[in-house]
Amino acid sequence: MLEVYDIRKSFGKTEVLKGIDFKLNDGEVLVIIGSSGSGKTTLLRSLNFLETPDCGKIVVDGDTIFDASAPELTDAQKRINRLKFGLVFQSFNLFPQYTVLRNVTLADELLQLEQRKEQKHGKLSRAEKAEIAKACEEKARTLLTRVGLSEKMNSYPFELSGGQQQRAAIARALALSPSVLCFDEPTSALDPELTQEVLKVIRSLKDERRTMIVVTHEMEFAAGVADRVIFMADGVIKEQGTPAEVFNAPQSSALKAFLAHSK
Repeated sequence: MLEVYDIRKSFGKTEVLKGIDFKLNDGEVLVIIGSSGSGKTTLLRSLNFLETPDCGKIVVDGDTIFDASAPELTDAQKRINRLKFGLVFQSFNLFPQYTVLRNVTLADELLQLEQRKEQKHGKLSRAEKAEIAKACEEKARTLLTRVGLSEKMNSYPFELSGGQQQRAAIARALALSPSVLCFDEPTSALDPELTQEVLKVIRSLKDERRTMIVVTHEMEFAAGVADRVIFMADGVIKEQGTPAEVFNAPQSSALKAFLAHSK
């Protein structure tokens, strides 16, 4: 499903990613662990076209969506390729002026309208717009029910707990049907009780065979949900393997030290 080759990224003179290579099969969950500053978030942002790598190639389901050696992508191409990934941020990033339901439908509805206009080569009728809005709302209601927010659809973000806001953000990401769903420390802003709410949703997505990349500091959760684990340090992949290999038989001194400090 996903192939990443030699991704490198620098900010000024600071090299944050120093050549990242990995592959991810359809339906697998890849968990990325590592200390703050190891490059985990920059890697996710690069995959989601929020940062542009200086070097490397990204292939999704056989299609090369980024190649640093090729001509630069247009904004339209970047928007299309970005849809291959969904990103759930640490800080929820919900629109405060919209209800939970509208937060989930908004991007999906705009995308469907744009795609239908391109197909029609012209403006849409009021009936066509209403049809799209209805379909997006039905999908959003199904997704919000799936993440346990059926009774909060008409609430605003400020009326929700942190765990509820994060679950709404997950539903919003799912609404665009990404090939790979990414989580950047999805529980870092939550207390332990709310953390379990969010982790339960992620486990349910694994049961559905969703292809996911999860950056997390929850080691017990990582060991339970991952098919493979990558340990990053100093902008490189220091070690990778199954959860049993990484957590029970670490090879590098860097990983041993990280796990000791994470207990």
